[in-house]
Amino acid sequence: MNITKHNRPRTFSNDFDKFFNDFFFTPVRANQKNHFENVPAVNISEKDGTFHIELAVPGMKKEDFKIEIHDGVMSISSEMKEETTSEEKNYSRREFNYSSFERRFTLPENVEDDKVSARYEDGILKIDVPKADETVKNTKKQIAIS
Repeated sequence: MNITKHNRPRTFSNDFDKFFNDFFFTPVRANQKNHFENVPAVNISEKDGTFHIELAVPGMKKEDFKIEIHDGVMSISSEMKEETTSEEKNYSRREFNYSSFERRFTLPENVEDDKVSARYEDGILKIDVPKADETVKNTKKQIAIS
């Protein structure tokens, strides 16, 4: 059995139909493409006894993030709300935008929860998770971002 790809011929009518359908019949989440349609990309590396975690989250502020560790699971989340209002001569317009994400990582038993640090630089959230020499009992902790 052969699989054949068929393309519709490129005509003004087909292009107009595609534009109209893409514009009016896209899912609601399509307007969030700039703000985390998917969760942000993550890089994890290990060097000198420390796990280095980097999340690509441009256009945000450090106050937008929440990082918690509870029962050996590190949770990184963010909520972003925007509201714009414009008033013209004959009309007024209000637009709302809301986006959020949450990533969870199960940490190994040999990390030091109380020494985890985070910073936000140039659109990248950087988290350092130092490893301990022995297993440490996990507790709940919220991480401050510098």
